[in-house]
Amino acid sequence: MQLPQDGAMLLSLVNMKLRDGGVTLDELCDDMEWDRDEIETRLARLGYRYDETARRFC
Repeated sequence: MQLPQDGAMLLSLVNMKLRDGGVTLDELCDDMEWDRDEIETRLARLGYRYDETARRFC
């Protein structure tokens, strides 16, 4: 699955998969073959950071 180009859609998709899968960002990226750095960079541009404890971007 490719990452959505729209930032809001990306945030929603990643947080949903983190929540529903009960996984860390690293585990999700490994499973989906996504680039963690790309996700973090794109969401950081929108003001979001990954919270390791909460396992979500906020």
